[in-house]
Amino acid sequence: MRPQRDSRKILMNAVTPELAPDLRTSAFLLDVDGTLVDIAPTPRDVRVPASLLRTLARLIARTDGAVALVSGRAIADLDRLFDPLRLTAVGGHGAEFRLPDGTDVHRRDAPALGAELKRALFAIAGAGVLAEDKGYSVALHYRLVPEKEGLVCASVAKVCAESAAEPVEILPGKAVIEIKRAGFSKATGVQELMRRAPFKGRVPIFIGDDTTDESVFAIMPDFGGLGLSVGRQVPGAINHFDTPAEVRQWLERLAPAESDAR
Repeated sequence: MRPQRDSRKILMNAVTPELAPDLRTSAFLLDVDGTLVDIAPTPRDVRVPASLLRTLARLIARTDGAVALVSGRAIADLDRLFDPLRLTAVGGHGAEFRLPDGTDVHRRDAPALGAELKRALFAIAGAGVLAEDKGYSVALHYRLVPEKEGLVCASVAKVCAESAAEPVEILPGKAVIEIKRAGFSKATGVQELMRRAPFKGRVPIFIGDDTTDESVFAIMPDFGGLGLSVGRQVPGAINHFDTPAEVRQWLERLAPAESDAR
């Protein structure tokens, strides 16, 4: 974990492994792909290590439940990945979230993409480009054919421009481009979560890695929180990890097994 040398040294020291945050007053908001888990050739190939499941369960217990996933994946997909845990979560880039009491909420102002636009986006797929219907968004993955990045991005821009009646956002990511309706984001989901116990009044620590996480980094100061990025330094993050493995190791140090803590 490489500290960024700037005037916020005191804040950075508060999140280094040597000076860990107080679990009694902190809340952990965690992106999934590229942050908690390693990116795989396709979304279905992603695997959550059993050790991470155990770490998260301990972290939840020691923060009185102040741990949440913040993901572009649908909550149903997060449940599949993190089974048997059913975690508090912001899913679908803020289109849905699960409250700490287990209630699932879908934003009424976050409609799914129209069928016609989805068909046009799915038509871009093929020859190594994979289309994923996330309900509230469509993701086009070109990890298997990185040389097609320019073609995919240009095709998406053209399709979205021709669908002016449906206001959308285009979200570039790591070998993926995602299209969703405008008006909601991971940040709006986090804002809703931070109004509710046990997150309310705690210091949020958000860890993310991609363009879609930048909206959450931007609102961390509103809650006196801290942002940590993965793989690169991003605007709004005070520090960064090199890999998801480093994130998992850091969380394990914060919430070690009882035998390790002795």
